[in-house]
Amino acid sequence: MSNYLIAQINEITPTQCPCGFARRAFVDSKDAVASLHVVDIQKDAQTHYHKNMTEIYLVLEGEGQMELDGNLFPVKPMTAIYIKPGCRHRAIGKLKIINIPIPAFDEQDEWFD
Repeated sequence: MSNYLIAQINEITPTQCPCGFARRAFVDSKDAVASLHVVDIQKDAQTHYHKNMTEIYLVLEGEGQMELDGNLFPVKPMTAIYIKPGCRHRAIGKLKIINIPIPAFDEQDEWFD
């Protein structure tokens, strides 16, 4: 592997996820310590958590709320949220976000109550 990775996000096919639809970069690299997702949040986002992943959200578009361990917080463009492992979370409202999972996204680490 070279010392860098490049992704053209708008050319990545969206994948359905608990929050809506995500374009995921760097998830297929075995050496990536993080991945980057552009996510179109849908109103029906499911509450979920991760046992290993930390996530950093950055709201790009829209206004709504984040539910974090049962508490609601208003979000708007340029709101950043740091979500630790074990925090039950979901976005409410139609939003576009950047999500940075650390370590890189692993679909086996999505848990629902």
